[in-house]
Amino acid sequence: MSFVLYTYRKCTPKATQILLICATWFCSAGGLTPLTNDSPRLAYYFGTKSRYEEINPFLLTNPLLVTRKQDLLPNTCTPLQIVSVIRHGTRYPTKKQIMKLKKMYSLIQKSESKSELVQDLQSWDMWYDDWMDGQLVKKGEEDMKNLAHRLASLFPSLFTVDKFQKCNMSFITSSKHRCVDSTKAFINGLAHGYFRLPHPPEDELIGVTCREPVVNDTLMRFFDHCEKFVVQVEDNEKAMHEVDTFKKGPEMSKVLRKISTLLSVPEQELNADLIQVAFFTCSFELAINNIVNSPWCSLFDEEDAKVLEYLNDLKQYWKRGYGFDINSRSSCNLFQHIFQHLDTAVSESKRSQQISTPVVMQFGHAETLLPLLALMGLFKDEKPLTADSFATQNEHKFRSGRIVPYASNLVFVLYHCDLAESPKEEYQVQVLLNENLLPLPHSNQSVCLFDDLKKQYSHLLHSCHVKEECELTQVHTSEDEL
Repeated sequence: MSFVLYTYRKCTPKATQILLICATWFCSAGGLTPLTNDSPRLAYYFGTKSRYEEINPFLLTNPLLVTRKQDLLPNTCTPLQIVSVIRHGTRYPTKKQIMKLKKMYSLIQKSESKSELVQDLQSWDMWYDDWMDGQLVKKGEEDMKNLAHRLASLFPSLFTVDKFQKCNMSFITSSKHRCVDSTKAFINGLAHGYFRLPHPPEDELIGVTCREPVVNDTLMRFFDHCEKFVVQVEDNEKAMHEVDTFKKGPEMSKVLRKISTLLSVPEQELNADLIQVAFFTCSFELAINNIVNSPWCSLFDEEDAKVLEYLNDLKQYWKRGYGFDINSRSSCNLFQHIFQHLDTAVSESKRSQQISTPVVMQFGHAETLLPLLALMGLFKDEKPLTADSFATQNEHKFRSGRIVPYASNLVFVLYHCDLAESPKEEYQVQVLLNENLLPLPHSNQSVCLFDDLKKQYSHLLHSCHVKEECELTQVHTSEDEL
């Protein structure tokens, strides 16, 4: 990967400088490393169904490789704490997706076309079944184990056997099986992969609750607990107006006509949802089974993929991102929870105490990360994504596949720094997304004094109250009106 040199220390423009190295793809507002020869041509456009390896392609060769040590602060700074929000690993399709796929597959089975593509699809083994329903796959377990190894290798002073065995690490998860299983795989990756600890007998684990994930849906699935979001966005068909309009628009209509012709399936029997699930099947075959040349992928070219990526991004934008304020505001508790951990660590450090919880790992969903990133003002386009802006938004920043692929992770790292030019101790923070330094939106710099970071986000730390944010305004009526 190519690198560009940055020399920032604080978030303030006149700051004293420290050498940092920032990956060029992230420092260029929404850019990304081009695909390598190991990535199929469509993999760049799979949105939330993307492999983590599309973000960091070197992992295809060595899944344990760490390339970011030179990005971190110098030896005068000591990592005190890492607080992360991690999306689950690679999963099976959901039951709804499998039902749509079965319908699409059935239409192809009825086709009388003699084309090689149709025959390949007709002979394809429909192996997806309802019981899979979004569960973690074997590759997803490996995603988590490898991530655990890389993060521990990057911050060895935080991830120690002693801290692990003394239960100084926190593991929080969503209640969904794919998240619970991801958390367990991460813990196993630490214990038996990185620390090389033996597998103890089951009876020796009784009572060792810190080795088990703690379910907390209030944090990891905050969207389910926000009444305003559920009523005004989640269950409101009108909220997806831009998505529905794009499904019927000229770009999707062109793709639909093409697929209808290729498959010899009547156009009226197809719709945008069926076309999208066919595209996602291409992504599932790659992510789950590493099948590069699935016949499902042969249905689409790169222009089709761009349209389908935009359809997925539109949905994420309006349902989880900047489309409605409540999408991001509902994540305030999680944001404040992160800063509470950092505050506690700073307070303990100032009292010369050991950090009580130097490692905080929280496992959720793409739907957990996207609102949080939007709350922080990251990946925000100048103009909203709309149904009629496909042609002008082809370089939009809010691209879900580049932000929240499987196993995506947002990492806050707190440092204690003894700087020669400073008479006082300083606490600094770096934020990484998918193991790459993340320039903060206020300064486009990748390191910040903790106090400055809190000032920049003071409106969220002090004025964002989820109970009030998520409360639906009640319409009061008099008894005469009832």
